[in-house]
Amino acid sequence: MEEPMPPSGNHLNFADLHLNPIALSLGPLDIRWYSIAYIAGIAAGGWYLLRLLAQPAAPMVRRQVEDLVFYATLGVILGGRLGYAVFYDPGMFIHPLALLRLWDGGMSFHGGALGVSLGIAFFSRRHGLSWLRVHDYVACCAPLGLLFGRLANFVNGELWGKPSDVPWAIVFPRSGDGLARHPSQLYEAGLEGLALFALLAFLFWRTDARRRPGALVGAFLIGYGLARFTVEFFREPDAQLVQFAARTGLHMGQWLTVPMVVAGLWLIGTAGRRTPVSVASPDEPGG
Repeated sequence: MEEPMPPSGNHLNFADLHLNPIALSLGPLDIRWYSIAYIAGIAAGGWYLLRLLAQPAAPMVRRQVEDLVFYATLGVILGGRLGYAVFYDPGMFIHPLALLRLWDGGMSFHGGALGVSLGIAFFSRRHGLSWLRVHDYVACCAPLGLLFGRLANFVNGELWGKPSDVPWAIVFPRSGDGLARHPSQLYEAGLEGLALFALLAFLFWRTDARRRPGALVGAFLIGYGLARFTVEFFREPDAQLVQFAARTGLHMGQWLTVPMVVAGLWLIGTAGRRTPVSVASPDEPGG
């Protein structure tokens, strides 16, 4: 573990970037970049999903996307907020109104992923579609939301990294100690967002992975799990979970990625046993 060290004059101070968490103020209403990031992620994901569905062997038709986006959005918001309360801040259940204060931050990816999965399950059952194949396509779009979300974390000056003397370290005023730290939000944006998106795009467009149910969502789970597990070594644990990290040797985020990676390995390992999807018209479900 790195020892805290004083920032040198060469390190950038976050305040010098003049980033404001509030994108626009309309009287008493503040529109935050965090909210815009969610909207941008959903919009970009929906647009990309339509492109994927235009290819042969699609698991659903374009007219069903609006319904899917509704259930997925509901799942990510409810699951993300409840997941944060369960995994990171159980005290929120003592004051239930705190659960509604989404503008204060506090969303769990793992809770959001579970919420989206349940939303997809409900959507697929309602439309008579393959739950696993719809997951494959949604998994290809998810890194776009992760990219925008992590960039919003950086703009908010939150979820900073551990003290470091690397040339690109940044002094985050909200840390309260004046130490230069890893910009771990940008590490996550690069790995969980850009790199994972590129990996899944390659598998979708350049291989037959989309015709092997479970292969793409399995790759997503492994890719995200490994990226998150790695970056957590450079990230400060949540203030209320410092003792948990010291006691267990890993951050909560790392522990939560373990079942994801295991599930991803199982999905990829068993993908070959599932019936391959035959090439179908883009306007008809592929199975």
